[in-house]
Amino acid sequence: MRQRVLLIKLTSLGDLIHALPALTDAKRACPEITFDWVIDEQFQEIAKWHPAIHRVWTTNHRNWRHTLMHPGTIRAIRELVRLLRKEKYDLVIDGQGNFKTALLSTSIGGMNAGFDRHSVREWVAHLAYKKRYSASKEAHAIERLRRLFASALHYPLPLSSPDFQIQRDAFVKPSYALPEKYLVFVHNASWVTKLWPMRHWSALISHAAQLGYPILLPWGNAAEKTRAELLARESFVHVLPQVSLSEMGYVLAGARACICMDTGLSHLVAALHVPAVTLYGATDSGLVGASGKEQIHVTSRVACAPCHKKTCSYGKGENPCLAEISPERVFDELVHLLTHM
Repeated sequence: MRQRVLLIKLTSLGDLIHALPALTDAKRACPEITFDWVIDEQFQEIAKWHPAIHRVWTTNHRNWRHTLMHPGTIRAIRELVRLLRKEKYDLVIDGQGNFKTALLSTSIGGMNAGFDRHSVREWVAHLAYKKRYSASKEAHAIERLRRLFASALHYPLPLSSPDFQIQRDAFVKPSYALPEKYLVFVHNASWVTKLWPMRHWSALISHAAQLGYPILLPWGNAAEKTRAELLARESFVHVLPQVSLSEMGYVLAGARACICMDTGLSHLVAALHVPAVTLYGATDSGLVGASGKEQIHVTSRVACAPCHKKTCSYGKGENPCLAEISPERVFDELVHLLTHM
């Protein structure tokens, strides 16, 4: 008998990538399952990359946070709930674990599942679930979701490495010409405490000149574009045009190697098994580190790292934890990747 399951996981890019191995596990253990996914419209392409997903429901979640009491927002939420209730899912899994997603999961009706009170992101959320499951907060985010799915769908937790099963044929080839071989430097991040100093990026680019590869710099907003343009001082460094997620996936999949900050694109890079060096200061690579083949995690040696904070109490213009990671150290790791692939 086919089982219809709805996954609620709205944001963000890295967190959504973390959910893909759990979908792979579930489909292998229970081939008759079909999954639909409620996801923020900004990231809907990610859901479409995985073959287990049948239908994608989108929300304007990021705007809802600021306009929750606006009549238009209330109407949109009510309409989404109405449509989801009509589907009569056998199970709703809240993979986000906060108050709003828990409320949505219980509003749909039927059986819903999520993390228990010791495991959930926001404590109050667990009260909304009819089925609650444990997954240690000390475990990696991918492991937590794999455990939640295995518990909720009643199959043994696989011991295999995470399989993201991203369908590369879902990527979109950009309209501009890419170099035959290139590096991608993912210099941007959503937290200030995840940014490597500009002087370090400039020094790394100078070191990288000897490798003979063009360097591509992505960006997602005006501030990141300005950063990229400031770094693109050499003829072999190119600022990418603004691209969709599926176009970005195509670019990253073709890279010889990447240097990344702890940001959503670093998780996509790792999921595609593109060799990469990723830098960690305020965040813990053991809990949220990019997972995939040929990934090197460079962590700060500063005593207060990782602090898990979005602002730094000690830095004056830059983060001491990431400033401690030298361009020479990162370049050596990049050379190691390129010579051992």
